[in-house]
Amino acid sequence: MESEAIRVLVVDDHPMWRDAVARDLGEDGIDVVGTAGDGAKALRIAPAARPTLAVVDLHLPDMGGVELTAGLVALPEPPRVLVLSASGAGDDVLAAVKAGATGYLVKSAGREELLDAVRRVHAGEAVYTPGLAGLVLGEYRRLSSAERDPGPEAPALTRRETEVLRLVAKGLAYKQIAQRLAISHRTVQNHVQNTLTKLHLHNRVELVRYAIDRGLDG
Repeated sequence: MESEAIRVLVVDDHPMWRDAVARDLGEDGIDVVGTAGDGAKALRIAPAARPTLAVVDLHLPDMGGVELTAGLVALPEPPRVLVLSASGAGDDVLAAVKAGATGYLVKSAGREELLDAVRRVHAGEAVYTPGLAGLVLGEYRRLSSAERDPGPEAPALTRRETEVLRLVAKGLAYKQIAQRLAISHRTVQNHVQNTLTKLHLHNRVELVRYAIDRGLDG
């Protein structure tokens, strides 16, 4: 998905906020293919609009953003989901991530932080408002220790893929991993994509969970 043009669907029940987000994205050259003030409209227009990413508020008049997130990621051509919410409550963050959201920002985030998050989530990175990443990783660690199951033998990863996976599990961004390993940003993306394919996973969030399950985040 990294090489695709970014096509965004903005879902928020506050018209001024919705329009401001759409305007900021458009002024930065990002294609806003649709806006919606409720979940039903978002799910109705998404198949034709074919967004590659949806910016979703958690509190909507007809359904929760968590329910909408689950509906969007279940589409035949699912967009990645970036939640943009006034709430930074742990329960809200974890519920959104478990429903399939790849990123979560609180609405106090600045314009540049939003634009950066949109591009990184579109590229498959898990992006959270500072302070929330540790919450999500902590919950994954708790779940993995409670449900640890050796499962089938894991597919063989190369030494470099394993190095990249360890750093992904520690929460490093792709650019940080590239600097740490003295390789290009594109090479990091390729290693992550190859690892996802080998492990039959779909996104960075699932990859982090896989790594934690196997103790690679230490």
